[in-house]
Amino acid sequence: MSIGFRVLERARKVDADWVSRYREVPVANVSDSMHRMTAGGATLRPMHRKGVLVGPALTVKARPGDNLMLHHALDIAQPGDVVVVDAGGDLSNALIGEMMVAYAIKRGVAGIVINGAIRDAAAIGAGDFPLFAAGISHRGPYKDGPGEVNVAIAIDGMVIEPGDLIIGDDDGLLCVPFDQVGEVYDRAAAKHAAEHKQLDQIAQGTNDRSWVLASLKDKGCLLP
Repeated sequence: MSIGFRVLERARKVDADWVSRYREVPVANVSDSMHRMTAGGATLRPMHRKGVLVGPALTVKARPGDNLMLHHALDIAQPGDVVVVDAGGDLSNALIGEMMVAYAIKRGVAGIVINGAIRDAAAIGAGDFPLFAAGISHRGPYKDGPGEVNVAIAIDGMVIEPGDLIIGDDDGLLCVPFDQVGEVYDRAAAKHAAEHKQLDQIAQGTNDRSWVLASLKDKGCLLP
């Protein structure tokens, strides 16, 4: 085993049914259902025009500024995969651009996450292929390695195992662990439904705001 320069097999991944279900739930509701303790970091932003990102993770640990292992990951990715690259958040060199995105689309990849930089931002920003990144740089990448594929990675404290569920929308990016997709979905779907009900009550002027005053009193706030 060559730790730091290796490609492993992915033992499991979330199935298409969960991907379809999570597509209808906002990331914020999922985050709330995970006690707001997990996040991919505020710097990871959608670089594409519109559209949600949902799919099983194919993970890449890359040397900052080098995309050799990302190229291989795209070659072995299965349709529907989300390629997630931990490049240390370095923005010196872009790891992906328009041509690699075109290849990913051809391969049926569901989206890409780069904890690092991209380039060809105008072309990528005009499209709907889901791509999240930490920044933009015109300087291109090196292709020397080392790196790893299908290993556990971490982005801003958010651990991602190969096959975990990756979701992203305009509010940011989130990983749902493989073993918890069912439990988290049930909570998130219930919260989403409750928020729709609350929005209807707001529109009708029937929403209950008594909790605010009750909370202030309970916390000892001085009131007039």
